[in-house]
Amino acid sequence: MASGKQTPRQKMINLMYLVFIAMLALNMSKEVLTAFGLLNEKLTESNQTTTQRNAAFMAGLEEKVGEQPAKYAPLKEKAEQVDELSTNFNNYIEGLKNQLTEEIDDQTDYEAMDRPDKLDELFFVSGKNSPAGEEFLNQMATYREGVVSVIGDEFPQVAQKVNNEFAIEEEENRDGRPVPWLEYHFQGYPLVASITKLTQIQADVKNTESEILSAMLSGQLQSEVSLTNYEAIVIPNKTAFFSGENFQGRVVLGRVDNTLQFNKVTINGNEVSSARAGQIDLDFPAGNVGEQDIEGTLQFKEGDSIISIPINSSYAVIPKPNAAVISADKMNVVYRGVQNPMTISIPGVGQVSASGPGLSPAGGAGKYNMNVTTVQAREVTISVTGQLPGGESVSDSKVFRIKDIPKPTGTIRGEDGTVKMQRNALEISTIGAALPDFDFDLGLRVTGFSFKVAGQPTITVNGSQLDAAAKASLRRAGRGETVQIFDIKAQLANNTDYMLKGVSPVFIELTN
Repeated sequence: MASGKQTPRQKMINLMYLVFIAMLALNMSKEVLTAFGLLNEKLTESNQTTTQRNAAFMAGLEEKVGEQPAKYAPLKEKAEQVDELSTNFNNYIEGLKNQLTEEIDDQTDYEAMDRPDKLDELFFVSGKNSPAGEEFLNQMATYREGVVSVIGDEFPQVAQKVNNEFAIEEEENRDGRPVPWLEYHFQGYPLVASITKLTQIQADVKNTESEILSAMLSGQLQSEVSLTNYEAIVIPNKTAFFSGENFQGRVVLGRVDNTLQFNKVTINGNEVSSARAGQIDLDFPAGNVGEQDIEGTLQFKEGDSIISIPINSSYAVIPKPNAAVISADKMNVVYRGVQNPMTISIPGVGQVSASGPGLSPAGGAGKYNMNVTTVQAREVTISVTGQLPGGESVSDSKVFRIKDIPKPTGTIRGEDGTVKMQRNALEISTIGAALPDFDFDLGLRVTGFSFKVAGQPTITVNGSQLDAAAKASLRRAGRGETVQIFDIKAQLANNTDYMLKGVSPVFIELTN
């Protein structure tokens, strides 16, 4: 039907018309006219099937847009443009056919459609194209150029085929003389042959639309499976490694589709939303130190089904480095008689256990107390074990020296050494004991002491204040004399079993 390279089908149709012309010259039979009519019926039936197929494609594309709009909406927009061009041109041709056959009562009486007058009068006047003929050529050009404009850049081969099949350049007749396209294909032919020719153009339009729609879908599928849409993804066997270990993992190809939209995403029992198309942005508390699991599902619609993809992964949580680890190597000391608080951990390990004489959990992660009151040795060893995220065990130990609580200092009114006091103030003052520069607040309690006034017998007092005998001895002391309080007995408030070393004495100089 066009100049240039022609399809086998077009060559067959052209040959059929040449045969028909030759038969006209030989006063062809009415059976040939009927053959054209039957061919027209077959083409019409085929066009109906193609129309249904194209409509089904458009309906399926509409459903795809509802599932994945970012991916299929641009495709649907082009498909609608092609469909509109095809529908308009097809309806125009159908109107021409109805106009040419409106005066024929029996549309199946093909033998009555043997004269070319009706179409020749419509398309030609005085040896030239009529306005209706020019309109037909304009409709052909509008369809051809419109379709090529829509698909040309994306499907150049299909666009070239459309240009060839709907070309309207001059043709050469059997004598080699150039003939205008409209005259070559329509002038002088029986009406039934021209009707069949118009039906064939409608078939070409519908088949062209079907071919374009199929090419669009095929191109989209090829784009989706193209390796350019894949990225190399490194998947480690675990999410944390330690110095000295070998990195173990694998590299896989993952398809990246920025147009994909998920219906529902659930992570660790909570529904999350996608911040970017094709990806899920995760943002949730990391959890406690140790190995944590990520479990969930990705759901998206495909056809009439909801496809679910499970999510199974894990990661390691390690302590946040918010302080330097500094230790004085010579100061690893624990004291008898007190609860020595300790924090024990292994960086990067959540499950840690520690053991040692007198060591007990104190509540809270890594918190312990150590009581070595009954330990006779001069050193104690604390052993620590933990399990790494990969299941491997790690252990360590540390030695601490054991010391006794330092010798307390005797006090009066909280003062130590030699204290000047009035006689009556001393009578009511409390004798105490203190541990200056000791980091533990032990709450020492005095249970007794010895009281000595120069020239008088030593008096033993129970408790922490002067008793009657001590006060009587005090009254006999002269002004300026020094009174001694010594051999002070003191206990730990929370550990009466521990015996403190001797408390240093305190001296009081009487001022009256």
